[in-house]
Amino acid sequence: MTALASRDAIHTVFGHFRDELDDHNDRRERLIKSSRDITNASKKVIFLLHRVMTEDASEADDRVLARRAAANAQDKLRDIQKMFAAIRDELAGDRFWRYQRNVSPGLQEYIEALSFAHYLERERMISYEEVQKTLCAQDGTPHFPLPVEDYLLGLSDLTGELMRFAISSISRRGGRSKASQVCTFVRACRVDFESWTPFFRDLRKKQAVTSQSLEKIEDVAYAIAVRSSEYDLPLELLDDIVERTVISSGYGIAHSEDRKRRRTDDLGGDDD
Repeated sequence: MTALASRDAIHTVFGHFRDELDDHNDRRERLIKSSRDITNASKKVIFLLHRVMTEDASEADDRVLARRAAANAQDKLRDIQKMFAAIRDELAGDRFWRYQRNVSPGLQEYIEALSFAHYLERERMISYEEVQKTLCAQDGTPHFPLPVEDYLLGLSDLTGELMRFAISSISRRGGRSKASQVCTFVRACRVDFESWTPFFRDLRKKQAVTSQSLEKIEDVAYAIAVRSSEYDLPLELLDDIVERTVISSGYGIAHSEDRKRRRTDDLGGDDD
């Protein structure tokens, strides 16, 4: 009888362990899926911001475009915030730190999208407190604590989007000044993030990408400044030179095709 009782007790204990492991694996899979969905939704926000900033060639005021882009992104950002609210219970208490790595990819992509919209609207970096505020319930209670590491890594990814934004918009009126402004901002980001690299291993890797992004902006801006100073050219010819310089950098293909399409429309048809 004693042996049977001992065997039943062991089965009960291991049954409890089994249930805990099943619960852990199921929760982990749900969070990974949610993080993947948040990542995809955040990427769509970033694409939307780029599209709005480059699609309207007739709009001369860059600030109007930036506010329009940020406004268009707000509803989609709120949808993502609801997705974070939906997994709040899964991450309650200490469970957040146990599953942080499972939600980090989506969280970083969201911060990248949010900070891009924030920069376009206000031309400054979004603060840690402002990001945390977007991840709170209506009563101000955070869904989960925002890790400093995820905040910094998300902002580090922002520099790549700013590089694409600067290069794609550089041939617009005032675009050369905007590229210089973005270049200064990205340079400041690289310097500020450098002090955090000893504490976060992944940030050092992203710093290398930030340096590459900064170099691309500087190369295109320098080439355009040199070309612009060589000759006294009409604005239209200068824009063509700028366009060729951007295309040669490898980041102006979509913009070039868009200009060609508009020229074809102006002529009344295709070349065929």
